[in-house]
Amino acid sequence: RARVQPGVVLDDLRNAAEKHHLTFAPDPSTHDHCTLGGMIGNNSCGVHSVMGGKTVENVEELRVLTSDGLQLTVGATSNEQFAQIIAEGGRRAEIYTKLRDLRDRYADQIRARYPKIPRRVSGYNLDDLLPENGFHVAKALVGTEGTCVTVLEAVTRLIDSPPYRSLVILGYPDVYSAGDHVVQVMEFHPIGLEGMDDRLIKDMQRKHMHPEDASLLPKGNGWLLVEFGGQSKEEADANAKQMMEALKKESDAPTMKLFDDKKEEEQVWKTRESGLGA
Repeated sequence: RARVQPGVVLDDLRNAAEKHHLTFAPDPSTHDHCTLGGMIGNNSCGVHSVMGGKTVENVEELRVLTSDGLQLTVGATSNEQFAQIIAEGGRRAEIYTKLRDLRDRYADQIRARYPKIPRRVSGYNLDDLLPENGFHVAKALVGTEGTCVTVLEAVTRLIDSPPYRSLVILGYPDVYSAGDHVVQVMEFHPIGLEGMDDRLIKDMQRKHMHPEDASLLPKGNGWLLVEFGGQSKEEADANAKQMMEALKKESDAPTMKLFDDKKEEEQVWKTRESGLGA
């Protein structure tokens, strides 16, 4: 666990966690300047959300301020805790009663219509108020974009950080072909997965990207950046090669490149992270 204030920059949290071989999994491309408060408001994802989930999966508790000045600590709520909150009365009891009524009114529709996809980040996380999800008020507030409360503090989940990483880039005829193969790539349990297309590269070149950055990519017009982890470099490389050997047997096999130069790996990730700005 890590207790953070909303103004903490993500990389400051990750650097502190790495001293204990841990990490906060969601890492958008703005990781060197985005704040935890923004990530909680936005329900941020990032390259390594395939390893540890979105921000909502990594928030355990929130200290919040309502528009009328009430400070609350919210998280998962057992039946006993809910009963105690209601018995105590007051504004907190009023808020929790209305949340429960909202949940009960729409529970069947939430179960039926909320899509079960890994990166569902749009809209309110009303499914976290369902009984089977522990009436988790903190998780329900993740992604609300500051429309419900102001976040004062968060208790976040940290997970094991693989000490060694290996990067493979897969090249496809276009970004749509790359997207079609994401499910297949996920079967090999990468710790990171990101996509790029030729338009991003062209935009980067217009912004005076170094030509050698583009030459690092294997042939194609759409790419998947696939990262594997391990307790040793050999283990990380072996996980990467297992995927590559399987993909080589496909009739529409992608072009592939396994990196063994850390500087080149960093160059590729910087190219991807700079793309949005370009």
